[in-house]
Amino acid sequence: MKFFLDTGNVDEIKRIVKLGLVDGVTTNPSLIAKEGRDFKQVIQEIAGIVSGPVSAEVISLDVEGMLKEAHDIATWAPNVVIKLPLTEAGLEATHRLAQEGIKTNVTLVFSVAQGLMAAKAGATFISPFVGRLDDIGVEGLKLIRELRQVLDLYAMKTEIIAASIRGIAHVEQAALAGAHIATIPGSLLPTLWKHPLTDIGIDRFLKDWEKMSKA
Repeated sequence: MKFFLDTGNVDEIKRIVKLGLVDGVTTNPSLIAKEGRDFKQVIQEIAGIVSGPVSAEVISLDVEGMLKEAHDIATWAPNVVIKLPLTEAGLEATHRLAQEGIKTNVTLVFSVAQGLMAAKAGATFISPFVGRLDDIGVEGLKLIRELRQVLDLYAMKTEIIAASIRGIAHVEQAALAGAHIATIPGSLLPTLWKHPLTDIGIDRFLKDWEKMSKA
């Protein structure tokens, strides 16, 4: 499974890129606004750091507005992917952009039907929101499993990005459910390589080494 970072913080990205763990980045104007920086500038900087897809979200809600923004954003860097909402307008924009060879990430997917529509429209990626479904008592990971089954059944090339990831369990279960990608908050990803038994093991090793060196 690929790891995308869901962040607008360039320093977070640089830190994790050094470990070889970043296959792409998803972000949006809200995340970048929290950094107090210009949206275009940050997207271009991220796209220069990460060789994989960098999703940048439009803010328009009508088709023509989405397309205008998408055509502008697509010129910012060769690895930029246009992030669109799963609405009627979003599906039309996705279809038209796909016909032009522009990659898209359709976000806010909450059902198999929605995911299937986005895939048929030509989405490069679809982003089902695992955590938000869990919040309303619906098993988010069940959606991942069912979407993967449908995409495989009909040999669709669209990739599933497990989004709204809340913890290590979500990442592990999304991998088992067949998500192609998990997009993980920059603050959460470092917890994936930590474990108390690892810390205990290192501590014991150091103590044993200290005893040997004094012998």
